[in-house]
Amino acid sequence: MTSPAVSARKGRVRYRRILRFATRYMVQNWWFELVLPRVGLSSLAARGRTNRWRRMARNFHRLATDLGGLMIKVGQFLSTRLDVLPPEVTRELEGLQDEVNPERFDAIRALAEAELGLKLEDAYASFDPIPMAAASLGQVHRATLTADAAADTGWANVVVKVQRPGIEMIVGVDLAAIRRVARALSRVKIISSRVDLPALAEEFAGTSLEEIDYLHEAQNADRFAEQFAGDPRVRVPGIAWERTTRRVLTLEDVSAIKINDLDALRAAGIDPSHVATEFATVMFDQLFVHGFFHGDAHPGNIFVTPLPGGGYTLTFVDFGMMGEIPADLRRGLQQALIPLAARDGRRLVASMRDLGVLLPSADTRELEKVMNALFARFGGIAFTALQQVDPREMLKFAEEFGETVRNLPFQLPENFLLVIRASSLTSGLSSTLDPDFNIWNAVEPYAAKLLLDERGGVIGSFAREAASIVGITIGLPRRLDDLATRLDNGDLEVNTPKLDLRLRRIERLIARAVSAIVFAGLLVGGILLRPTDVVLGTVFMSVSGLPLLHAVFGGLFGRRSR
Repeated sequence: MTSPAVSARKGRVRYRRILRFATRYMVQNWWFELVLPRVGLSSLAARGRTNRWRRMARNFHRLATDLGGLMIKVGQFLSTRLDVLPPEVTRELEGLQDEVNPERFDAIRALAEAELGLKLEDAYASFDPIPMAAASLGQVHRATLTADAAADTGWANVVVKVQRPGIEMIVGVDLAAIRRVARALSRVKIISSRVDLPALAEEFAGTSLEEIDYLHEAQNADRFAEQFAGDPRVRVPGIAWERTTRRVLTLEDVSAIKINDLDALRAAGIDPSHVATEFATVMFDQLFVHGFFHGDAHPGNIFVTPLPGGGYTLTFVDFGMMGEIPADLRRGLQQALIPLAARDGRRLVASMRDLGVLLPSADTRELEKVMNALFARFGGIAFTALQQVDPREMLKFAEEFGETVRNLPFQLPENFLLVIRASSLTSGLSSTLDPDFNIWNAVEPYAAKLLLDERGGVIGSFAREAASIVGITIGLPRRLDDLATRLDNGDLEVNTPKLDLRLRRIERLIARAVSAIVFAGLLVGGILLRPTDVVLGTVFMSVSGLPLLHAVFGGLFGRRSR
């Protein structure tokens, strides 16, 4: 057994490794994505972007595989982002689904026997020492219940999930590092104005701590099963409560075809594209109807079970990471889904404000323009099809609306972290099952169903919309008359005394501030580049002196010129 001193030392080493990795790539992205474009070097920043992301993903893959713990969870999340991340990144990370080294069986045996208070030979009729799966927080072994236990449950074949020894210390260290990074990023104004990262870190911490409590997971499984009772689309394994503790979980063996095993699905006569749509619908039910949802629905946690008479059922496992949406937030999500399906930018922005995704003081007119333009050009296109869109068209859109998008007044309200994760996993996995999967096609009938279920039905909805239009129409003549009167009276005239002088001062201040930023960027960039490119790094550091001179003496020259 590892001594406390050794464990503490390992924890400090682990903590420093995570922070070094985060710091390195935060600085790198700040340099290439913020500094270089501001000094007119966007083409230089874009030139090696794909290779930079690939290297970062590869290095994170190594880090996560080596460290395990919550770093695996972060990699699993990123590996499912097929809708927003390039394939070079997701391919580097997707192996994290299965590439966790198993724990030694003697350590697993010792922990399980201490928890159950029985020898494994007495607790189970058989117990396979070779794990069937090794996850970041625990590993799973096949076993068979004793005859008496099998008679009570109605099934004998089980899987036993045993927590990794020392995982509580590892989770504590990882959460400390995540909190530290969140605090650092929260000092960046563009981030802190949109999201409370420390609060999100605490939300993630609460979810992670619940995930290493197997009694809590067993209760979640029972609740999820009750939620889908009588629904033929979903299956949930039963729990052997007499063989379950906080660190050991025994449940019915429901192993079947892994959901992303396309060849096995086709061999069983199951169309993967149908599975994609069915999976998305089931996830929508959890998010928008029940409000209690699976927050870790990656391919390792979902099986497709063929039925004897044809068809299949989706079998969910691993209920450690579950989310719950309060009723008011769930209603807000439902209201946002309807304009999303209708490609209605104005109503979608209004729903986003009601959800708390937009700051109350935000001016949403420009955002509405962006949403309508986005729907007009890209609405209805599958996420994977976006890769075939002409890059010049994407660039034109970015140039037209880039500034508005960069200044979007977004913020993430509470309870959104797992909602975002579940939505990302849904779109990513559905795209894996069917490259032509179109999330819009899945949303539209679902939104129509929600619309019909609303109070007053669809007629009431049309009536409310008509009343809104009538109200605007009735008030329009008066508003136009008021505007004409103000124009006639000259009330719209803008008085700006000493404006030119103030503008000149502001221009000089801005120019000096930009020079200071350029100086810092060139200096830091030179320091970063020197280890790999001595010549270019030295040139950057040398040239940085020119903007420094302007930043320091520009104000003096400006005063003399007045």
